[in-house]
This record gives sequence, structure tokens and C-alpha cells, in this order.
Amino acid sequence: MAKNKSPKPGEVDVPTGKLLDELRVPPGAVDLSAYDTRATTGFSGSKDEGKVALEQLGDEVSDWQERLFAEGRKGGQRRILLVLQGMDTSGKGGVIRHGAGLMDPQGLRITSFKAPTPAEKRRGFLWRIRQALPGPGIVGIFDRSHYEDVLIARVRNLVAPPVWNRRYDQINEFEAEVTAAGVTVVKCFLHISREEQKARLLARLDDPTKHWKYNPGDVDERQLWPAYAEAYQAALERCNTADAPWYVIPSDRKWYRNWAVTTLLLETLKGLDPQWPPPDFDVEAEKARLEAT
Repeated sequence: MAKNKSPKPGEVDVPTGKLLDELRVPPGAVDLSAYDTRATTGFSGSKDEGKVALEQLGDEVSDWQERLFAEGRKGGQRRILLVLQGMDTSGKGGVIRHGAGLMDPQGLRITSFKAPTPAEKRRGFLWRIRQALPGPGIVGIFDRSHYEDVLIARVRNLVAPPVWNRRYDQINEFEAEVTAAGVTVVKCFLHISREEQKARLLARLDDPTKHWKYNPGDVDERQLWPAYAEAYQAALERCNTADAPWYVIPSDRKWYRNWAVTTLLLETLKGLDPQWPPPDFDVEAEKARLEAT
């Protein structure tokens, strides 16, 4: 595990780690059909063992998160932004429940992006994204993100092609700006198969307790699966930079998806190597004062 000390001005923290390296999308063309959605890259155990392994990450990821939070409270500027993108039912909510649930809520900021309001549209597509960026020491999680503006906006023709084409460069410039300011961006594409999505939607229909999660519009979106695959491939190709790379997470197996994303977060935290801030007071003097009370 490479350890990165606080970067100098203008430098960027680029985390490295075993699973980070294995799941990172290489530069160049992307063919999502070449990625196995049922793979368990980096994990050789069973489903039950995977669930146990996730639980065992809890203490360690919580400790490193607290270090980052403490660093931010004492003037540090580093923070993490986890971007979760994927087709409907790919498990963005599940990752947040099972992975982020292992961390202290006071050090988390979770933002779920819905369709922009008319007022937000007038301000430009990145405006609301900027408002939701995590502060120093915080782990921010985006459930959907600025990438919707080159995904659904492209597939559904919500804006003209020249508009969404310009957005790839605008996104790259934005991500370069925030990484230079101390944000480590971890972008995860939760990759599921069309067959698995169908099975999950059917499971929701078969379970009355899951009907609230079912959206009839998801069937309409399934008709556009090839167009979405093309749009995701373009986003992964054109916005896969050295400072803010993409990671493809095989997500047909929910337990693996949760373990993998949490492991990526842990490797990122350990790579940043935040340290407990030194006291800005005399410890022994404070002990004496307490003894005297």
C-alpha cells in the first residue's frame, strides 16, 4: 500500500492499492461487454465469507475515516468524494447502506441527485454538484452525479449533441480543479448485466415489501439499454483521467459489490495516510488542571 503524505500546493493525491489497481479502468477505449459482471476480482472466498469480510473492514475503515475527519477539524484540506454510477438496480443504495454504514455519520455527506429543478438548470449543470462537495475531512458520497448530464441527458436527448459533447471536457476540468483543492475522487461504475437487472426488477414485483422501490419507468429505460451502454462507455473513456480515474465494479453479486467498494474506500483512506493532529495545548498542564478540580 502506497502512503501519500499531505500534497504540496498544486499536487494531487492519487491513491494506490491492490484492489484499486485491479479495478481501475485502463486508458483508452472501453468495451463494457469485456467486463464480467459476476467476477469477484480480488476475493477468492464464498458469498458468506464475503459478507464476513465486509463486516471485518468496519473497525479499520472507521478508524481511518476518523483520522481524516480529525485532520480536517484541525486545518487539513483533504477529503474524499465517492461517485456511484450505474444502471437502475445496480445497487448504489446498497453500497451506501452496507459500506458507508460502517463509518461515523458525522464524517459523511451523502447526496442523492434527482432531476435538476428549473432554477438549477439555469445555473449550469455543475452548479448543484459544487454545492454538494464534501468539506475538509469529510467522505462525500454521490448517489448519481454530474455524469447524469452525459448519460440520461444524452440518451433521452434532453440537450442537443453539441451541448453534451462539450460536457466531457467541462467535467474533466471540474475534476482537475477539485482534486487540486484536496478532493480525492473515487468514481465507481456499478456494472450489472441486463439479465441481472431483469431478475432484480421481477423480485421487487414478487415482494409486496419492495413494491415501493419499483418504478414502471425502469421498463422503459430497459428498452434503451444499448444506448445507455454506449453512453457509459463514452463517459468511462473520455473522463478517465490520471487524477480522477474510473473503477468498474462487477455488481451482479451484491455481496461482492459492497465489499469491493468498501475496500476501495479503505485503500484510498490508507493511501492518504491521515495522521492524528498533535495537541495545540500542554497535555501535562491540562492533566494537572483536571486533577485539581
